[in-house]
Amino acid sequence: MQLLDGKVAIIAGASSGMGAATARLFAAQGARVVLGARSADALAGLADEVNAAGGAALAVSTDATDRASAQTLVDAAVGEFGKVDVLVNSVGTNLKQRALTVLDPVDWDMMLATNLSAAFNLTRAILPQLRAQGEGLIVHYSSGAVQRPDVSGVAYQASKHGVAGLAYGTMEEEKENGIRVTVIFPGLCNTPLVEKRPTPTPPEVLAKALEPEDVAKAALMVASLPSRAYVPDMRLLPSQL
Repeated sequence: MQLLDGKVAIIAGASSGMGAATARLFAAQGARVVLGARSADALAGLADEVNAAGGAALAVSTDATDRASAQTLVDAAVGEFGKVDVLVNSVGTNLKQRALTVLDPVDWDMMLATNLSAAFNLTRAILPQLRAQGEGLIVHYSSGAVQRPDVSGVAYQASKHGVAGLAYGTMEEEKENGIRVTVIFPGLCNTPLVEKRPTPTPPEVLAKALEPEDVAKAALMVASLPSRAYVPDMRLLPSQL
């Protein structure tokens, strides 16, 4: 028996990186997955891959910074599969012009919209369904920069701190409704996001980074626990950096 047999999981930000790895792993472990991201072509390709492997995947073009679009993603999942057991929020971005000396206010607004408001929009959209079911799990991917400040940029750090606050606050408000919320803090991970660094990451450093599949396995562990068990947060770091 697979770990997520009978479960339905929404993966937001599923077009690449940690989100795509999570979708593949959850599907391989028996979950029916609903894929959301702005890249419709990438989503369709991933859904085809999952379905061809014997899984069940539905692609829904989604801009999670838009509340109506986030709601459409949840509605599509419930309409197709009748419920949602897990929401994994892997939506996030960064930018090269990130230091305070060069950060444009427009980019600040974009970063908060993508990294933080999207997390709120997804949470707001899914909560009525989880309350009606009397159970459910939300997993947010934040960043290791929350625990150890670095030069990833003030907009990135502020927004990822906000995701943690959203996760903890949601859990406190919703635990009596059977809803659990976990936030995972990955360190350096070999995803397309590293390409947005101001200077390229040296190959020898990237070779020691986490892989997206490592983060997906952490989420799988949380998602496979019984509803009586709750993981508030998890810090996942490269062992050699």
